[in-house]
Amino acid sequence: MKDKEHLHLLKHLSRPGFFWPLLAVILIALLWAVTESKLAVEKLEAKDRAFQHARAVTSSYAEQVSRAFNDIDRTTLLVKHLWRSTRETVRLEDYFRSGVFPDTHFHVSASNTEGDVVTSTLALPQPLNFGTRDWFQSHKANPQVGLLISRPETGSRTGRTILRFSRRLEDASGNFSGAAWVTVEPPYLTTLYAAEALGRDEFISIRLVDGPLLVTKVGGAEGAPRIFYRKDPIFSLPEGIVEEPGEKFTDDASRIVAWKKVRNYPVVALAGLKEEAVYAAYEASAASWRFAAVAGTVLLASLGALGAFYSRRLARRHAESEEIKNTYRLAVDAAQEGFYTLRPIREQGQSHILDFRVEDCNERAAAFVGSTRDKVVGRAFSEVLPREYHGETDRVLRHVMDVGFHEEEFRVPSATHSGPSWVYRRFMKAGNGVAMVVRDISRHKAYEQELAKLANTDTLTALPNRNWLLEFLPEALRRAAESMSKLAVLFVDLDDFKNINDTLGHDAGDELLKSVASRLKAAVRASDHVIRLGGDEFTIVLEHVESTESVTRVAGLVVKALNEPFVLKGLENQRVRASVGISMFPQDGEDGETLLKHADVAMYAAKAAGKGRYHFYQSHLSERLILRLDKEKALRAAIEQEEFVVHYQPRVETTTGRLCSMEALVRWDHPEHGLIFPGEFIQIAEETGLILKLGRIVIKKVCEQLEDWKASGFPLVPVSVNVSAAQFAAGDVGGVLRELTSAHHIAPSLIEIELTESVMLTSGDAVAKDLDELRAMGVKILIDDFGTGYSSLSQLRDLDVDILKIDRAFTNVLCKDHEGEVFFKAIVSLGHALEMSIVAEGVETQEQHRALKELACDSIQGNFVSKPVPAHEMETMMVKSMLIAQDDMRVV
Repeated sequence: MKDKEHLHLLKHLSRPGFFWPLLAVILIALLWAVTESKLAVEKLEAKDRAFQHARAVTSSYAEQVSRAFNDIDRTTLLVKHLWRSTRETVRLEDYFRSGVFPDTHFHVSASNTEGDVVTSTLALPQPLNFGTRDWFQSHKANPQVGLLISRPETGSRTGRTILRFSRRLEDASGNFSGAAWVTVEPPYLTTLYAAEALGRDEFISIRLVDGPLLVTKVGGAEGAPRIFYRKDPIFSLPEGIVEEPGEKFTDDASRIVAWKKVRNYPVVALAGLKEEAVYAAYEASAASWRFAAVAGTVLLASLGALGAFYSRRLARRHAESEEIKNTYRLAVDAAQEGFYTLRPIREQGQSHILDFRVEDCNERAAAFVGSTRDKVVGRAFSEVLPREYHGETDRVLRHVMDVGFHEEEFRVPSATHSGPSWVYRRFMKAGNGVAMVVRDISRHKAYEQELAKLANTDTLTALPNRNWLLEFLPEALRRAAESMSKLAVLFVDLDDFKNINDTLGHDAGDELLKSVASRLKAAVRASDHVIRLGGDEFTIVLEHVESTESVTRVAGLVVKALNEPFVLKGLENQRVRASVGISMFPQDGEDGETLLKHADVAMYAAKAAGKGRYHFYQSHLSERLILRLDKEKALRAAIEQEEFVVHYQPRVETTTGRLCSMEALVRWDHPEHGLIFPGEFIQIAEETGLILKLGRIVIKKVCEQLEDWKASGFPLVPVSVNVSAAQFAAGDVGGVLRELTSAHHIAPSLIEIELTESVMLTSGDAVAKDLDELRAMGVKILIDDFGTGYSSLSQLRDLDVDILKIDRAFTNVLCKDHEGEVFFKAIVSLGHALEMSIVAEGVETQEQHRALKELACDSIQGNFVSKPVPAHEMETMMVKSMLIAQDDMRVV
């Protein structure tokens, strides 16, 4: 019975009248499936673009907020320093009138221990007291509180909303002496991000990490209502992005919200994009697609009905109708695109194709060639297509007749009618003809080109960037090689840019870079190219160079243009200079990388010759300068990635052999060359100023190790750290020590500072003051390699040094002759007379140790005790009662 039912069903389905309705249903289902699938993809892409935009806005705003907070933080630190150095008599009003502090939305004040305001950049109408405020009490009670950010409040003078950033003030003894604070109005932080960059109902905000709002700004029309979370959010991660429902906001609009924690501060920057705006373009597209799908459904349903009606009468023409049906299905599948059905025109009785005839097309396809369907159908395709791209299309059609399929993205020649500039074309052989589908992708291509432009343009100066240069230079060199012409690469580096940033701030630095870009463009021809590589480095590419003299002229113009004074932040006569290195194609290199490298080398030669000038590349410069540049670049990368380890060499008491302290010695843990000793990189670090960052890394690693040893229960002894003259003069050694010992919960007295005698040659009063500050923290001062420098008895007495480390050169000759012993004894006597401890460096033998013990040398250091070892090996020595046995002078 079931077999009969199945047979009946198959027989019913095989009837011609049933086939067309079934096909229509399938095609309708497929049409809607394709439509909804495409819309799902478009919605996902819209969401992805919105996420990327939100992250970009948040990252940009977070970076700008970080800079603003850094400026505020540095201001409070400046006031703290002034307060201590002037013994609490600082007058902020005077600094304000001299232009030290900005005068818009930014005010600085300080109070005494009772909270009375004693100085301020604001004109206060009456005495003010903040002694009862929570933030004031926090600073008074806790010395460890750094920069404290208070929630928004109403200013007592202006009546407007303000934000307060406060810091504890201390006297010279470190006791509480009051508070300093900076008050800013919200526009100071919201104007960091241009309002026109925000869309309607988009917002940016700054919130504390535990949720409370500090400031916010909304895009759109002037006076648009501010948008808040109904309940303060909590940010548990440093950064993220989430889709928030409408009930969380005061305007009940759902949003995509991205956040990112601001470096070094307990705040996060947020950006909120309204989902209605994010998906507006998608919804419009979806309506269009669904309307088209409805039209296609009606069309397919009608065709199904007509097919059922006529299928019996058309059965004998089944083969021909199948061909028409397949061609028509292809056209329907691309209902939103232009389509043609084309038949080849052949010579009578020949297989050779003369042309193609348009059998059918839709109006959209006719519009692509600037016509209508009635005027296109029946004509030769060569007559329909614009002449400019008929040849290419004819070649593709003939190819499809052979292989069956082809698709491409085609750029329409600009000389054609006012139609699309880019089209997607798909060709498919159908029976004896070709089905051709065309879609306008001009907008998509424009979007791609805009993205490429953004990727290749420097956002600050609008000049081409390094990415653009790396793509452009090989092609420019190919053109120069083919035409046998010359090309010049000028590497331009600003000599005094750091001074501008340090004195006037990063905003002035950005303003300077924009002005430099303008002057460089004005100094070259319109056909030349000015590129910003990054920082204060620019490159100029001169094509079609006629002679070296023409390059010299341009280089001279560049140096002269940048030597003229600039006006920055309203201040006139701000000067920088530029060093220019020049390499020429083909004599100085045949590829872009080599030319850039040689121009860089020449630029360093210009700096070495006195700056503010240009220098052509010469081959003899390469070996020395390139080696130096490679080392410097590698060292910069190593400092950024902290590729350094610290080894420790113990010092023991001469008489007891017990561990009394140790010296920290830095090693560069190179990923390819292994451990590199300081002699290979310290000089470069000092000459380039990298010694400041390197010195901080060493102190940080020592503090981290002491913290670890403390937590593990090891008996701690002081660790001495070497500080160079350049580091001591330029860096805040005391501030770094105070910050890092506090962060790692160790006593400052566990750190000792080793200085060379050359430090004593720098301004005596300044050195003495800095040493007094360190000594007040409990930090001992050691003079390293004593006897090899230029120190005097008066300087030793005035600087009140704690420990003298006698150079190994004197230890080496100690046991060799009587004069060596006498000289060593004199140094020991001198040190003891000035109440200093004596350390002998470079002790290698038992004989030296015995002699030092007889000379009453306090402690020794050298390979006789132990060579410098990693921290885990040092731990073994830390737990021993003594490191040198006293009976037979053996190392334990």
